[in-house]
Amino acid sequence: MADPIPTIRPLAAVLVSAIAVVLIIASYRYPNVRESWSVAAALAKFGIIASMLPGVLSGETYEWSLEAATGVEFIAGIDFALEADPLGMLFALLASLLWIFTSFYAAGYMRGLDEHSQTRFFAAFAASLSTAVGIAFSANLITLFVFYELLSLVTYPLVAHNDDAEARIAGRKYITYTFFGGGVLLLAGTVLIYWLTSGVGDPTVAFQSGGMDALASAATADGAQAYAQAAFFLLIAGFGVKAAIMPLHSWLADAMVAPTPVSGLLHAVAVVKSGAFGIARVILEVYGVETIRDLPLSVPGIGEVGLNIPVAILATFTLLAASIIALRKDHLKRRLAYSTTAQLSYIVLGLSMLHPMAILGGLFHIPAHAFGKLTLFFCAGSIHVETHTDYISEMAGIGKRMPLTMAAFAVGSAGMAGIPLAAGFVSKFYMLVGGMQASYWPFAVALVLSGVLNIVYFWPVVYTAFFESEDRHDAKPLLEFPPGGTLGGADRRESEHDVATDGGDHEDTHDGDRNDTNVQDRDTDDGFAVDEYPSDADVPFGASADDSADNGADGQVAGPSGDHGTAVTPQADEHDHHHGGPPPSGWDRRSPFDESTWLMLVPIAVIATGGIVLGVVPDLAVFLDLASEIVRVVTGVSVP
Repeated sequence: MADPIPTIRPLAAVLVSAIAVVLIIASYRYPNVRESWSVAAALAKFGIIASMLPGVLSGETYEWSLEAATGVEFIAGIDFALEADPLGMLFALLASLLWIFTSFYAAGYMRGLDEHSQTRFFAAFAASLSTAVGIAFSANLITLFVFYELLSLVTYPLVAHNDDAEARIAGRKYITYTFFGGGVLLLAGTVLIYWLTSGVGDPTVAFQSGGMDALASAATADGAQAYAQAAFFLLIAGFGVKAAIMPLHSWLADAMVAPTPVSGLLHAVAVVKSGAFGIARVILEVYGVETIRDLPLSVPGIGEVGLNIPVAILATFTLLAASIIALRKDHLKRRLAYSTTAQLSYIVLGLSMLHPMAILGGLFHIPAHAFGKLTLFFCAGSIHVETHTDYISEMAGIGKRMPLTMAAFAVGSAGMAGIPLAAGFVSKFYMLVGGMQASYWPFAVALVLSGVLNIVYFWPVVYTAFFESEDRHDAKPLLEFPPGGTLGGADRRESEHDVATDGGDHEDTHDGDRNDTNVQDRDTDDGFAVDEYPSDADVPFGASADDSADNGADGQVAGPSGDHGTAVTPQADEHDHHHGGPPPSGWDRRSPFDESTWLMLVPIAVIATGGIVLGVVPDLAVFLDLASEIVRVVTGVSVP
């Protein structure tokens, strides 16, 4: 690969949204201006990153260095440097592209619910994308560590946005896991890498395509193998926190108390993708495929096992276990949260199989999952804004009220399940073929089984929306065994003094159980999608949340879809202003053009269409070109 081209563009891509933070805060009195800054920064960021794409695809890299620009050394001989290479471009291009549409969607969502603290929300949102691009373009582990920790800090206000007890609990858990837990593990691994490489020359933590030569030399020295293995697992665990690998995943479902645009940011654009991206850096550009193979673990009774095998086993367990747990979640966003936990492990599994085709599939699953999961979260948010419905068991017939939204949900679900003509099919096909060619048959079987589980927990949502009516429906699918929850609601809190998510006492200010009036009228002999009292029914943002959850600061709810900026009384429209499920007279039949505001419908339609384009014509999709270039550079193999 040619020497990097010095340029300020990687730094500009990071700073443009950081500058937007200041402008957003300064425009707090003028909502239209404030949100225009967010959109303008998104467009500028994408333009800057896209300008480097042709060069990166032709084998060039672009670099900005603090030492070269100012003569200042950052720390201990390590430079604070940004570099746009193929792997960084894959993440940065994806995040900047999706931020454009998320900016429009967030404006529609926040206005539709008349949310409080919108200036803080949009400022933190812009800061999050600034740090995400910083992670993408980091040229070494120290620079990556700085942006990785900053991402946790700037997303905390988004997770705790609601400012209630549950949001603060979720926020504390989020910051404990990602900032303190993941950050400490990542720093420890980085220090070990620095120390190991210092034994064979100048210490370094700079990324190198195919793996660091200095680390490869140091890792094979007498007595150094154990330290190299320890550093590998520390780095994988540090990034694995944000990638939600079990057992480091529980912060993700609790973070669903945040507004839906934040859930989309967490699950599809920035936070969890930064963890998966970090694991890709470690496997492909810190250790490299050959070094990982040269550092086998000695397992009693089994023999030597490659460093990649424990990672692949953990990823396999996570994608299967999370899929089973998702089956029991009646709250839509929580089902999507556990789906995300499973889908991220596809990426980790593809990378850890070390076969060129499997690596390509894992890398392509980064954009494939992003388009599909962002579509699903956008749909969930639109349903919440328009109907205040969050539970799948209350969505019977909702397809006639929100036809475009639910059609897009079906498209996103197909992508997650790996159905042909969706992007997820392409990525999972490459991983499956790679696993079989590498003779990793158990992992290949797990991929197929997980795809079936995806269908099992997504199809009921689509079926309920389009093929059932409000007065004639049943809960699906039937799952009446312990995995994912205890039948009969055994894991509901039985008193207000039960332990909350952060280990403290949970003091409910409202009834913790959902309103089961409709549930009691159903034929319970046929079983429930979850049990009669779902294990996640005590979330305060569900069907039983008190009235203030859907009210604006002045006690009024947001206006109907045609005019989200107007506040009206709850009696103004029985079809839009109720607290979950169909209104007494049933769902209105709406056209796709008036089911919601265009600020939400256009992003939903565009992102869903993007997922189809990635699946139908992957050869024309630049993300597949980038993934192929990465595989070629790090393995020397050109994948067809």
